[in-house]
Amino acid sequence: MEYQNLGRSDVKVSRIGMGAWQASPEWSGRDDEVEKAVLKSRELGVTLFDTAEAYGQGHSEEVLGRAIKKLGRESVVIATKVHGGNLGQAEIHKACRASLTRLGVKEIDVYQVHWPDPWAQIPLRQTMRELERLYLDGRIRAIGVSNFAVRDLEEARSFLSHTDVASNQVRYNLVQRNIESEVLPYCKRERISVLAWSPLAQGALTGKYSAKRVPTADVRRENELFREKNMSQIERLLAKLAPIAKAHGKTTAQVALAWLASNPLVVPIPGAKNALQAEENAGAADVALDRAELGQIAAAADGLRVDYFPAVR
Repeated sequence: MEYQNLGRSDVKVSRIGMGAWQASPEWSGRDDEVEKAVLKSRELGVTLFDTAEAYGQGHSEEVLGRAIKKLGRESVVIATKVHGGNLGQAEIHKACRASLTRLGVKEIDVYQVHWPDPWAQIPLRQTMRELERLYLDGRIRAIGVSNFAVRDLEEARSFLSHTDVASNQVRYNLVQRNIESEVLPYCKRERISVLAWSPLAQGALTGKYSAKRVPTADVRRENELFREKNMSQIERLLAKLAPIAKAHGKTTAQVALAWLASNPLVVPIPGAKNALQAEENAGAADVALDRAELGQIAAAADGLRVDYFPAVR
């Protein structure tokens, strides 16, 4: 496993992290199994673990906190997020204290705004300045954001005087590559790391599902990506990844993660519901794709035409 600094911060993370959303009612994961996934991930060199107060109303943070107690605080990098509805002055400090308690730690490594506030209309100036106060007070080591467009990033950064935004956590995978037009080039220019959530498209890129077999028991049942038309396209993509995966002795999911991680700016944070999934995810760090393979993968993904127009039900 290789490691690098997150943005311009002094927070060093593994090239592949682990997302802990699966430890919440929205998914069908079991707490004890997700905890084992965290332990296995760390055993294999993963240090970055991502969660949020919104995941199961803090439940994911509690599960991660129990695992951290077993691992030791110094061995992990914790990234969590403040809910988009808690971005006011008092709310941020209250939310941060609650996250620290649930995680069982005194300091959060990367504290992220989960999404820009579209409802309460809290000025971003207020949010960022309160986050910087937490940074100066030693409650957090780095400030991150999530689901921010370039315009949001520019505005957020303009209100920071003593530090900078270290990372932007956005959806990014071989199927959903919207960030490549604006966000990715901006982050590269400004040295802001990209944490790729849903790097396996919620499992669509694992090969576990097909046009005739889709998940029905959790948050994915409403994901238009799993419509038959879209899954048929993804199956064709996976068929093109298969020879590359075979050549490396890896799975297509590991190749999909390795394609993301080949960009030094991008840190994939795949979720894991059990130790086996965690082991597969971490194994992607060993895949060294050459220039020709990277080009073949990108070309195969370029041909995808995913339709998000909701089906009539």
